[in-house]
Amino acid sequence: MLDPFLAYLTCAARAGRRSPALLVVVGIGLVGWMAAEPARAQQKIGYVDTEYVLNQMPEYTTVKQKLDKLEQQWRSEIQEKQKEARELEREFEARELLYTEEERKRKQNAIERARTEVEQLRQKYFGPDGELYSRQKSLMRPLQERVLKATERVATADGYDYVVDKKGETLFLYAREEHDLSDRVLRELGINTDQGGDGQR
Repeated sequence: MLDPFLAYLTCAARAGRRSPALLVVVGIGLVGWMAAEPARAQQKIGYVDTEYVLNQMPEYTTVKQKLDKLEQQWRSEIQEKQKEARELEREFEARELLYTEEERKRKQNAIERARTEVEQLRQKYFGPDGELYSRQKSLMRPLQERVLKATERVATADGYDYVVDKKGETLFLYAREEHDLSDRVLRELGINTDQGGDGQR
């Protein structure tokens, strides 16, 4: 079951996206909540910038390169099919008056099939459940699991009650850097945290 305090933070994030004025009201409510329940104010909440962490992982660069290569390959395939469809269209436009009714219908059907094939390929590779999404999911899952486990170890060792993802649903109006666990998670993963790497923040 979701802790009421964390649920309240999520509510505040969504309210702020809809209306800044509503966010102020929610913020006032949050202050009242913490004043009414001092024990909750003692809970330790940290955050991790998972995008930054992933960008610092060498394996993430390899995954991105694989996905970029696949995407380029699939886009090229679609472009070739689009080219074929356009050539059929140009041929039809140039010679339409010379076709018999039967030939005209046959050519129009060929054009429609070519267009359909282009759209089918687009959905196959880049649709909501397409190949690109599937590959991203399978290649990224091991990295995400490593980040999650490292975060759990850091949170447990440092006594944090909650750790949220800075790039997730929660809206950060203010966060102390001392509660940013990103570099500690990277060290837990065995990655040098010197600034100036690829993971710009």
